[in-house]
Amino acid sequence: MKLFHITTETQWHLAQNLGEYKPISLKTAGFIHASTAEQVPWVFRQFYRDKPNLCLLFLDSERIKAEIRWEAPIHPQTPADVTRSPQTPFPHIYGALNLDAVIKVISLNSNLLPVLQ
Repeated sequence: MKLFHITTETQWHLAQNLGEYKPISLKTAGFIHASTAEQVPWVFRQFYRDKPNLCLLFLDSERIKAEIRWEAPIHPQTPADVTRSPQTPFPHIYGALNLDAVIKVISLNSNLLPVLQ
């Protein structure tokens, strides 16, 4: 199954140098936030709309070595309208992301979300 994760280009380049991806959420929340294709637009609008230099990681869930748990949306700075979040559980990755699970990376334009294929 294909999963997705939005990050900054800087964080992605750092991960490539380190050999694994470990965003701050792994330390603060205990997991890496991920999304399905249907959830990406909502996540982008809620948390990343005005942020520059973003990229979208396409993940192959079969290659992810860390545990993936499907859970209700959790975010420490969730906006007040979280009730409008997708009703389906989100994939949370409980551990560092191995880079070979990343099958594609594209730049995100703040005005346009790509077709997620």
